[in-house]
Amino acid sequence: TGILSMFAVQAGASHVYAVDYSDMADTAREIIKANGFEDKITVYKAAIENVTLPVDKVDVIVSEWMGYCLLYEAMFDSVLFARDKWLKPDGM
Repeated sequence: TGILSMFAVQAGASHVYAVDYSDMADTAREIIKANGFEDKITVYKAAIENVTLPVDKVDVIVSEWMGYCLLYEAMFDSVLFARDKWLKPDGM
């Protein structure tokens, strides 16, 4: 969550909304702050289905594909939910 978010900012993202349902969200916040990215990255500790973003749509969605291609952590449905709810029509 944290490292990919910081990479996204370094690559030119104007703002990153990082979502992690685990306690790693707390650690990510600390790392993001320690590296001076707290004004560019907002971390949500929640399931993606329960998050309300302050924007209507986003340009890019990045998912950490852990385990067996989203199947091990049962994330496939969550990625599709995020895509359908927030990704701009020309987004990636």
